[in-house]
Amino acid sequence: MTDVTQTNQTDSSPTRSIWPTVWRWLQDSPIQPVAWPLLAILLLLPVVFRDAYLHRLLAASLLFGAQAMVFDFTGGYINAVNFGFAAFVGLGAYTSGLLAVNAGISPWIGMPAGALAAGLVGFITGALTLRLRGVYVSIMAWFVGLALMAVTYAMVGLTRGAQGINVPYLLETPDTLPYYYILLGMTVVIYVVLRLVIHSRVGLAFKAIGQNFEAARASGVDPTRYKLINFTLSCACAGLLGGFYAHFVGVLTPGMMVTDNTIEVMALSYIGGTGTLLGGLVTAFLITPLFDYLKGLMEIRLIIYGMLLILTMILYPAGLDGLFQWLVGRIKGRQKQG
Repeated sequence: MTDVTQTNQTDSSPTRSIWPTVWRWLQDSPIQPVAWPLLAILLLLPVVFRDAYLHRLLAASLLFGAQAMVFDFTGGYINAVNFGFAAFVGLGAYTSGLLAVNAGISPWIGMPAGALAAGLVGFITGALTLRLRGVYVSIMAWFVGLALMAVTYAMVGLTRGAQGINVPYLLETPDTLPYYYILLGMTVVIYVVLRLVIHSRVGLAFKAIGQNFEAARASGVDPTRYKLINFTLSCACAGLLGGFYAHFVGVLTPGMMVTDNTIEVMALSYIGGTGTLLGGLVTAFLITPLFDYLKGLMEIRLIIYGMLLILTMILYPAGLDGLFQWLVGRIKGRQKQG
């Protein structure tokens, strides 16, 4: 009997020991542990809800969430609010769309080209503005965004101005599901790249600048250099998502660059929790379907976003991610007490 008991304990010990090892690996990995179940949910949602309308709603939520994640990379880590964010998304969209229409270039090449164009303009914008501090950075980025939108309106011969242009779709199928999974793959790649940067020495400089600008500079960190790296990468990712948007919707107008779209993405980021990346992504899947259900309130959606932001700042400034961390802490505390 003793031999059998010892044998069972010996057989089960490898299984018991593997889970702490896996958990430590998840904790030390640049990828947040919560990202794995979230990815599984996003993969399975379209399978559970087999409806074309819901698939399109999921794709729209994912697109907004990916933009909120990219926006948070700048706003949440170096405290630089890019009020021209929507214009950089639009720049990537127009670059890819015009290359497809005028030069016959495949959207698969046009999307990276859109990311390159947005990253280049983002680099120039950052070089001119990131030496400033405080609200001046946001204002200058906003002016650049307004200038890009004005140029899009004015260049009628190229962009057709307010009439907009029709661009080829990424896929020949009218089904939204393949688009959703392509966008999910792009979102995962963007997330992994941003997390790897955050967990590098460059990311450590980002955090230092965001937490205490003067202390970071006194420690030998060049704030302008690292802020420029952050801003350029963020704009490039925005341009990549804009390129996908162009060939997902099939129609481009300068209206996609309006500041309202930037404010919407910013609200998702702040409600989800700054400096989290995934907070804005999760929030998009909660709020975007809500606005779709309340279609009659779309005209006052910015007011609703404002109210949600105020409630977030008053009740829980850390956002939904902070609330999630609090719940996890409470559960662990009860488990230890039990």
